[in-house]
Amino acid sequence: MSNQMSIEAIQNLTFLALGDSYTLGEDVHIQDSFPYQTADILRNKNIHLNPPIIVAKTGWTTGELYNAIASNKLTDTYDIVTLLIGVNNQYRGNTIQEFSHEYELLLQKAISLAGNKLINVFTLSIPDWSVTPFAEGREKKKIVDEINAFNDMAESISRLFQVQFIDITTGYRARSIDPSYIAKDKLHPSGKEYKAWSEKIATEIVNSYTK
Repeated sequence: MSNQMSIEAIQNLTFLALGDSYTLGEDVHIQDSFPYQTADILRNKNIHLNPPIIVAKTGWTTGELYNAIASNKLTDTYDIVTLLIGVNNQYRGNTIQEFSHEYELLLQKAISLAGNKLINVFTLSIPDWSVTPFAEGREKKKIVDEINAFNDMAESISRLFQVQFIDITTGYRARSIDPSYIAKDKLHPSGKEYKAWSEKIATEIVNSYTK
């Protein structure tokens, strides 16, 4: 069976996006958030997703996201699950040990919500907010070093659990010199930046569904 035939057979997939403001799409229209843009890109590739279900809130840490998942009593399984979390752990000065423990619990939960299909779970690296105007006057090198450490830990845990880890941080750092990639709040990504993430995520999803 060719990839094209496989793709044409994929319809009505469910998509659960777990995270914080970067998943919610703070300061942009919901349609410009990466879950919605990813779904749009995939529809154009004949992978038809239902509207994304987003469990995310601005300011959430790993622990707060885990508690929210538990309180929402999510019992369904989903065809695609993304996880992007941790920037607020870094921002609040929480330890990387705490992050590591809670991230592992979250990833185990994400895998369960994907019906234990590892190929359906995608973790995303934490964006580096030191490149935004909001970080002016702050210790940027310290932010960069901590974001790198958190991302190294997230990638290590993702690899341990054999799920796909997608680096969105490197491209974000490079594109941030162009203010059009930053939202009006001078902290979060713009819809243009989320599109770049979405294209990368969609490519990985297509690859997983056409193997």
